[in-house]
Amino acid sequence: MTTTTAAVMADSLTKAYRGGTAVDGITLRIEPGEVFGILGTNGAGKTTTVEMIAGLRRPDSGEVRIFGLDPHRDRGAVRQILGVQLQQAYMHHALSVDELIDLYRSFYPDPRPAADLRALVGLEDQRRVRFEKLSGGQQQRLSIALALVGRPRLVILDELTTGLDPHARRRMWSTLEGLRKEDVTIVLVSHAMDEVERLCDRVALIDAGRVVALDTPAGLAAQGGADSLEDAFVTLTGRELEIDG
Repeated sequence: MTTTTAAVMADSLTKAYRGGTAVDGITLRIEPGEVFGILGTNGAGKTTTVEMIAGLRRPDSGEVRIFGLDPHRDRGAVRQILGVQLQQAYMHHALSVDELIDLYRSFYPDPRPAADLRALVGLEDQRRVRFEKLSGGQQQRLSIALALVGRPRLVILDELTTGLDPHARRRMWSTLEGLRKEDVTIVLVSHAMDEVERLCDRVALIDAGRVVALDTPAGLAAQGGADSLEDAFVTLTGRELEIDG
């Protein structure tokens, strides 16, 4: 695979488990500063794909580069430029919001100020609340803040607004729009159509571990001969997509 200045180059990624093939030859190129959506039903291979991009899983075959770096061989360098928020947050339950933010800030040479992180995700009033006492939506917001601690050049957000109320969703969207202005590359994994249509420059539709279409939201609607991305998804994948929110 030729290394380029792309934010992400994923070439022919495959991953199989005992139950079958989760990812089947996915190739993606994501440009610096782009908000790139990955859209699909539950079990389509979205999370496995981004976990391989982030270096959290090794592909059975294929290669990944993040700004030219191998996420396994160059793990230390990649950690300094990559932020990841996964669907499930695994935090020390006894630590407070401030303690977790301070812990993560210690991993980076120039972290975002703690006050800025709390403000970004609306946790100013939960500074001393232990993780186990936060609501599911608050835990999600903290996970997003921790993904942004190190001022990453690339951030992967898996189901960004799952569990958030409408006000918190809109706040998260505003946060992402602010990151775009900072030229942060964002990979947004979702099955929320309104979120993808509002935020993403391009979207990959993934079904059964394969990319079945890739274009702008408007371009995908045109490919599907539809007026909306939701209708186009059904046409292009043959599946109904459960909508969040």
